Amino acid sequence: MRISTVAMQRLAINSILDQQSELARTQLQVSTGNRIVKPSDDPLATQRIMELDATLERITQFRENGELARVRLSLEDNALSNATDVLQRARELVVQGSNDTYTPASRGLIATEIRQLADSLLEVANSQNGQGEYLFAGFRSRSEPFSRTAAGVVYNGDQGQRQLRISESRQIPDGDPGSAVFFEVPTGNGTFAVAAASGNTGGGLILPGAVVDPAAYDGDTYEIVFTGSDTFDVVDSGGGVVQSGSYTEGETIAFRGIEVRIEGVPDPADRFQVAPSSFQSMFATLDAIATALENTGETDMARAQTRTALNSGLANLDQAIDRLVEVRTDVGTRLSQLDTQAGANDEYELQLQTTRSDLRDLDFAEAVGRLNLQLTGLQAAQQAYTRVQGLSLFNFL
Repeated sequence: MRISTVAMQRLAINSILDQQSELARTQLQVSTGNRIVKPSDDPLATQRIMELDATLERITQFRENGELARVRLSLEDNALSNATDVLQRARELVVQGSNDTYTPASRGLIATEIRQLADSLLEVANSQNGQGEYLFAGFRSRSEPFSRTAAGVVYNGDQGQRQLRISESRQIPDGDPGSAVFFEVPTGNGTFAVAAASGNTGGGLILPGAVVDPAAYDGDTYEIVFTGSDTFDVVDSGGGVVQSGSYTEGETIAFRGIEVRIEGVPDPADRFQVAPSSFQSMFATLDAIATALENTGETDMARAQTRTALNSGLANLDQAIDRLVEVRTDVGTRLSQLDTQAGANDEYELQLQTTRSDLRDLDFAEAVGRLNLQLTGLQAAQQAYTRVQGLSLFNFL
């Protein structure tokens, strides 16, 4: 078969161009460090790399969410610590004010400091982060959550709790609504609260009491009514007498699974209430304590009313402090979860990066060897083409 000169030259040139193309591809791989230069090089690996890239981007977002949650929760923890300090100081003042040696003037000074502490607590409750967002406003983070009115401190936020995703299957709250922290505080001992009737005329005062048999306590509202100076009836909410007894100062009165103690000398017809706990804000507790200190008197009846109010205030402060400790514990748990999840995300990210590297990254030793072979082959092809192109019959005539 006869091969024309034109066909031979075309084949040679096409071969050189193919080798140049392969050499250029290898050079691009070496310069970028990537085995796959274009999707057609390995379609399946390209698809898998795209999936890995998307997952790695999500992990980056999870990390940013975790850091944002960490900052907000750390600020909340600091605010709760400050609030606890405020209430601890108020508790110390209530204990001081309960001393019968204090005069009305001295208690008035304590009341002034209690009101200042209430203002400090309000300032803590309106804490903000570096972006001007209020920590305890729920979803209304751009509006001041707490404000003082003639009726007392009110909550202007909502019950929202922003959830930040920190992994494919996990979300974490980055804060707590102020109503749950500062307003939803149970009164008394957390199960029931005691109070003296405003019309009492004697010197008796009631102490907070405790539940000794939860199974026997039915959650009803009771009144201890003194039928004489040393006798009493326990009356339920329906007016029925559930127990009668003789009163001895300082002795425990037990009924329906609970125990309370009355001190002092009540007058006949004096009443003391035992009712299920309700919710009361920390601000209302401080205001009630300050009011009790401001309205103290020198008579036995006035002292008893003041002591009863301060004992109730002390119990409510203990509940408020416990509530802050509870929320701080939950915040600390969330911070610990963020640390654990951050470590898990880092490990997962490393695994994904390793898998992506195996699919995408170039084996430099193999690629450089191939580059040298291709370069040598191209040079040989170019030299052969030059030699063959120089052949002509006229050179032998």
